[in-house]
This record gives sequence, C-alpha cells and structure tokens, in this order.
Amino acid sequence: MVEQPVARPPLITPRFVLIVASGLAYFFALAMLTPVLPLYVKGPLHGNGFSVGIGVGAFAVGAVLLRPFAGRLGDRAGRRWLVIGGAAVVAVSIAAYGVIDSLAWLVLARFVTGIGEAAFFVGAATMITDLAPVERRGEAVSYWSIAVYGGLAFGPALGEFVLGHDRFVLTWIVSAGLALVAAIVGCTLNETGAHVQAAAAESKQRLLHPAAIRPGIVLMLGLIGLAGFSAFVSLYARSELHQSGAGMIFVVYGVCILLVRILGARLPDQLGPIRSGTYALVLGSVGLTVMTAFRSVVGLVAGTVIFAGGMSLLYPALLVMALADVPESERGSVVGTFSSFFDLSQGLGALLCGAAEQLFGYRAAFGVGAVLAAVGCVALRAGAARQRSRPVAAEPTPA
Repeated sequence: MVEQPVARPPLITPRFVLIVASGLAYFFALAMLTPVLPLYVKGPLHGNGFSVGIGVGAFAVGAVLLRPFAGRLGDRAGRRWLVIGGAAVVAVSIAAYGVIDSLAWLVLARFVTGIGEAAFFVGAATMITDLAPVERRGEAVSYWSIAVYGGLAFGPALGEFVLGHDRFVLTWIVSAGLALVAAIVGCTLNETGAHVQAAAAESKQRLLHPAAIRPGIVLMLGLIGLAGFSAFVSLYARSELHQSGAGMIFVVYGVCILLVRILGARLPDQLGPIRSGTYALVLGSVGLTVMTAFRSVVGLVAGTVIFAGGMSLLYPALLVMALADVPESERGSVVGTFSSFFDLSQGLGALLCGAAEQLFGYRAAFGVGAVLAAVGCVALRAGAARQRSRPVAAEPTPA
C-alpha cells in the first residue's frame, strides 16, 4: 500500500498576507528616511559624522526601552493594538520632523518614533509566529522578513527619489503617510493571541526573557554592520565614489534580500538555526570586508550582494532559535526581548560606525561591522559547542 504524502499545514492565509502588507508599508515608511536623515543632519542641521550617529541612533533608544514591555503587553492585552498604536505613533512623530530645526529636537522626535516602532514590530512579528505551524515557523519568519528587509532595502531608494533636491518636508509627509497606511491595515486584523492572554496574565513573566538573550546578542553583533551600511553608504557613494546617490545600491541590496527570502524561505528550518546563522554571519562579514577593502563602485556592489545574502538569513535563523520550546503565553515576551537586540544593534552601531567614520573615513564604518559580525559568528559557534557538551540527565530507572 502506497502511503499518501502528509499535507503540510497551511501558512499563507488572508490574515497572514495582511500582516505582511502592513509591515511592508510600515518599513517603507521607516527605511525611506535612511539616506535622508544623514543628509538632513549634515545639511540643514549643520552636524558632522558623530551627529549623524546620534540623530539616527536616538530612534533605537526609544525602541530598546519599550521593546520588553511591549512583548509583555502583547501577551497580556493582545497583539493587534500594538500594531495599530505603534504605527500611529510613528506616523505622528515622523510628521513632526517637518517643524524641527535643531539636532536636539530631532533626537527627541526620533526617540518617540522608536517607541512606536517597538510596539508595532513586536505586535506584528508575534502575530506571524502565532499563525505559523511549529514546523513552518522559520518559513513564516522568512516571509515576514520580506516585509522587514524589503522595506529596509527599497525604502531608501524611495527616500532618495522623493527627496530630489532637498525636498525634506515632502519626504517626512510621504513617510508619515505610509506609517498611517500600516495602522489602517492593522485595524482590519483580528486578534491572534486572545487564547493565551489568560495564561500570560497568570504567569510570572520576566522583563527580559532568558531564551532570547544569547540569540539576541549574536543578532546584535551581526547587525551592527547594517547600521553602518544604512547610515553611511549614501554619503560614501556621493563623496568618495562621486555618484549621485546610493539608490541603486539599495535596490541591489533589496533584490538580493528578496531572492534569498523567497527562494530560500525554508532554509532556516532545513539547515537549523546554528548552521544558517553561521552562514549568515560569515557572508555578512565578508561582504562588509569587500566594501572596506575596495574603494570602487564595483567593490561596493560586490560587497553589497554578499552582505545581503548574510542579512537575509540572520534574523529568521536566530528568531527560530529564540522561540524553540517557548510556551505560547511567553511568545510575545521572547519576541520583545529578541527584537530589543535589533534596536541595540542599530543604536550602538550608528554610534560606533559614526565614530569610526569621523576618525578614519566612511569605509572604516563598514570595517567595524565586518569585525563584529565575525565576533558574532564565533559567539554563536561557541555557544552551540557548550550546549552540545552539557551532559544529558539520565532518565530515572523504573521501580
């Protein structure tokens, strides 16, 4: 008798698609500011490289402070309100950029944007994991990260297009409008975590979930280079490579991200988090090293392609690791803690890479990221080796 193949549990449902659509609009809103903010700080606000790091990194401070609380709130009160409220806060705070004329006020507004970002990201990412069967969780996170990295990749090209010749106010309006679209789409969503709210309310939840600490640290080390790439590649292309901007570089980055995400969506589940995380960190470090070593358009493009391959695998692999064996009532807390390290990487990375750029030039900002990604790879492998070496407790002998 021939066995019938076991049907795979469904994943791509209308609700899943709506969450990804909301995320895509949201991350376009955030990412289109990536090449614009450094130009705004160095231009109208008369700042320097370190000022760019402060202005860009202030966003991460607000996100880091709220992120763990957002995870607990999502477990107790539901994910949907985090999506709606977070996107609305981002829309209002970005609209306020249009009336700002000093670095101090920009830092405050970016701080508020970070608070909204923390709420939206935790709510949407937890919804995605709620909807995913356990055996397809890595695939689900890969599809969700199409919204994250698709927006982060193509958003900067949109930002440079809208900016044109110093049209900063128009850029803020378009960005705020996209964040508002994300909030409106969020209003159409049904709650996914209602069945776990009672258990979450009764459980004693920690502010920082321990399951997310080690994967989160590795994520932070691997993504510091992304902060340097995002903040300085446009300035580098304009000032040292004599290009009109870095819009095409961001497009190349985005296309590579999407290809790996779509064609290799099952890789984190098939390879496992340790192997896929290792490949991601190695590719990320090599790509940044190429950008650092070769001062040319070819070097920047080649490095971007390799770097994108690493970034496309890193987040899904490590989130799958963090969520392994975690009960549903603590899932929001894990996502909140884990994603806090994303914010730390962008805030700390903007400062570290900004300081390196101020001292040694733009390529030094990429070099810092290359070194820290390599450190992250060592940490990931060392942690996996320690886990394998732990003795397994013997099962009790039946009486």
